[in-house]
Amino acid sequence: MATSYNINSTFKLNSGYEMPRLGFGVYRTPPAGTAKACLEAFVDGYRHIDSAIAYYNEAGVGDAMRSSKLPRSEIFFTSKIPQSTSYDNTKAEIETSLKTAGLDYIDLMLIHSPFRGSAARKETWKALVDAVEEGKIRSIGISNYGVHHLDELEKHIAELEAEHGKGKGGVISVGQWEVHPWCPRNDIAEWCAKRNIAVEAYAPVVRGQRFGEKSLVSLAKKHGKTEAQVLLRWSLQKGYVPLPKSVTPSRIKENAEIYDFELSAEDMAQLEFNEYSPVCWDPTVTGLN
Repeated sequence: MATSYNINSTFKLNSGYEMPRLGFGVYRTPPAGTAKACLEAFVDGYRHIDSAIAYYNEAGVGDAMRSSKLPRSEIFFTSKIPQSTSYDNTKAEIETSLKTAGLDYIDLMLIHSPFRGSAARKETWKALVDAVEEGKIRSIGISNYGVHHLDELEKHIAELEAEHGKGKGGVISVGQWEVHPWCPRNDIAEWCAKRNIAVEAYAPVVRGQRFGEKSLVSLAKKHGKTEAQVLLRWSLQKGYVPLPKSVTPSRIKENAEIYDFELSAEDMAQLEFNEYSPVCWDPTVTGLN
């Protein structure tokens, strides 16, 4: 189990860098409130902020990072390219992201979705690989890819190595998906585990839509925790990196207080369901073209 985890626990990525195992999401956090929410998170011990170009709040994250007075090396900042596009467009988006956040480098850049077709996915990946070589990005990965998209990406990496030389295909460090007991994505998790790719779980508390379910309520009562804390602990013990989000100070703090209890094997079994019910978008099921 995961009794040794604490808020400072990290995942050693394939890139060689360390990523905190608890993140703080800012999806749909208004730009004006992003800095305040991130500063609250820093006070409560979070050191990993998950943003995206499409969230329009990278500037607020950057402001919070500077205002916090924490060393840049202690904060892990993630952003995302909205979707696959051309090589030149991707490079331009990376530059804009750096400028908007006011940073010299981005810790992790993901491709937000697999849309736009195979050729565009390969070009965007190549642009990320080159940005790593240039020192603008430290680690790269994908979001919302299905297993068929992941298999294709491995082929693209092999092709880029054949075209440009060994090591020029890049390395997948992180994948991000909606993951929770009602959308476990076991096939994707297994694919990633075989390759030491970190699985980040967004919507880890199911946007509260499953609160009140019998198994979840019973576990919360058993451990004296909230239903959200039980779900975050489930994610942590699965080996995932949960990305809870909130703008409420008490909930931001509460979501980080998941290290003083442990779900038993029997508890974990109570949260195994034969169900596939995402509450967000689901690009994983889209075709390759």
